[in-house]
Amino acid sequence: MIVKNSERQQGFTLVEVLVVVVIVAILAAISVPIYLDYVEGARAADAQSTMGAIFNGVKMYRQQYGRAPADVEELEEFGILTIDDATQRKWIFQLNAIADDLRTGSIQATSTDEMRGGAGQQVRYDLSEGRFYGYGLPPEGAER
Repeated sequence: MIVKNSERQQGFTLVEVLVVVVIVAILAAISVPIYLDYVEGARAADAQSTMGAIFNGVKMYRQQYGRAPADVEELEEFGILTIDDATQRKWIFQLNAIADDLRTGSIQATSTDEMRGGAGQQVRYDLSEGRFYGYGLPPEGAER
């Protein structure tokens, strides 16, 4: 004689719960690095935008004075460039060996302690290549 249990068991089995946990872990392992790269890129975008404004200021300065400025402070002193306080607290900008013809040299941004990604992160714009390198960007030679 077979006795049927009329009560249904409710809930999930241990195997079902483990399968769900494994799937969530795999999705997290895939998505977290992508998210962190995205956050770095967003932080670097602030520096890139300012570096673009600095380069435009360098071009205006050269047109007006016939030479490249010595540093970013010179652009600010002559009223050609204004960098907002929030950006200045997070990044330090430098002009590196910019030739008077503006074909060689670079503009570099180095993060300060106030930048959430940490101090010492660098973004560089190479004038001869017209390309950004460094923090928040794919490594040299890699495509995104």
